[in-house]
Amino acid sequence: MNDVTILKDRFAMFSRRVEQSIDHWLPKEATHPSKLHQAMRYATLSGGKRLRPILCYACAEALGISSNRVDGLACALEIIHSYSLIHDDLPAMDDDELRRGKPSCHIQFDEATAILAGDALQAIAFYVLAHDPHLQVDAQTRLTMIEMLATACGSRGM
Repeated sequence: MNDVTILKDRFAMFSRRVEQSIDHWLPKEATHPSKLHQAMRYATLSGGKRLRPILCYACAEALGISSNRVDGLACALEIIHSYSLIHDDLPAMDDDELRRGKPSCHIQFDEATAILAGDALQAIAFYVLAHDPHLQVDAQTRLTMIEMLATACGSRGM
């Protein structure tokens, strides 16, 4: 097996891990309000390169940290990315009708649902960082992580 194949297999494994983590943390589609939860899952679990989680897992691996300890962190990063894509696709922004080869969230659902889905995804990302039991860090480190993510997705970041 060559190095490229090994790397591709590793990336695929990291992508599967983060998909499972996202599925775990997002409310199920049938949970009230179901339309909102359907939109959140649609926008987040509909494919993508998963570059941010892959980098998170690769850094953890390079530091000798078990992947299960950073599943929540990788998940939070990808959820933030999904939130940003939903909002970026809105008519008031880029007005994109397609995302990852599928109708954008505001096209598949409606504009109001898309806005609420993006907002709710952002909140869940912070919830994951605050509550992930596998992220074995002290409270101050969690707060620092939350602060860094908030800065990155706020007006001084994205």
